[in-house]
Amino acid sequence: MNNHSSSTLDFILLGLSSNPQMQKPLFAIFFIMYLVTVVGNVLIILAIRSDSRLHTPMYFFLSNLSFMDICFTTVIVPKMLVNLLSETKTISYVGCLVQMYFFMGLGNTDSYLLASMAIDRLVAICNPLHYDVVMRPRRCLFMLLGSCTISHLHALFRVLLMSRLSFCASHVIKHFFCDTQPVLKLSCSDTSSSQIVVMTETLAVIVTPFLCILFSYLRIIVTVLRIPSAAGKWKAFSTCGSHLTVVCLFYGSIIYVYFRPLSMYSVVKDRVATVMYTVVTPMMNPFIYSLRNKDMKRGLRKLMGRVHS
Repeated sequence: MNNHSSSTLDFILLGLSSNPQMQKPLFAIFFIMYLVTVVGNVLIILAIRSDSRLHTPMYFFLSNLSFMDICFTTVIVPKMLVNLLSETKTISYVGCLVQMYFFMGLGNTDSYLLASMAIDRLVAICNPLHYDVVMRPRRCLFMLLGSCTISHLHALFRVLLMSRLSFCASHVIKHFFCDTQPVLKLSCSDTSSSQIVVMTETLAVIVTPFLCILFSYLRIIVTVLRIPSAAGKWKAFSTCGSHLTVVCLFYGSIIYVYFRPLSMYSVVKDRVATVMYTVVTPMMNPFIYSLRNKDMKRGLRKLMGRVHS
């Protein structure tokens, strides 16, 4: 099918499993996970907004991360749930590009927000006397807007690149949403140049915040090791534990999926890894940040008290 007629094209999303008996159990599992994700992240946002003691840069970034996680999963999971109960499992060409755009824009914003949170911890631990000056509200807002702008420009560039491809024989996407690699696999155009651009640009956009996080934590470790008391070291490290856990979950699965050539693409393994950062990590974030954080526990208790009263 030529590029000019692609707008009339429908793709078929195979989903997580082609086994008919697995559709309803998978629907139930992912519906519950989606509800937990939305409710958990909404509670984090409301707890931060309702407690003035949580009006700090760290929690400003956390509340925005929770909001992005809700949007991020909403781009993918509701369509996947509909397809699990549907016989057709189709998505239009335009719908596929729109889903791809928001998936990449919101997913990359997540990674830049995690980098912003790492910078916040770096300043808090390594330069505490100047924390209020360095992490002032205007700068935090600038970091948030910068994260969104870079991420959405990257997503727009990627979608424009994908829109130039032609699709001929198979229209079956061996995935549960429109991701770059599965769609590239379907194209009858020469995708070698597209693959090089995708890999290079992905390296630039995803590795930049990752290196920022890595550098921040190396500086934090060096600073904490200089603290003479064991209690002081533990207190400093404990403020980073939740963030570091989320970073490992998020980046571990992303690196596995995206930093390999198209020839090494594995449908089943990539589906599992993709579920990790599209569904599991956004669902786990509220638990990780609330269970290991005294301030968040206090904020949630205060919120619950207000609801009951």
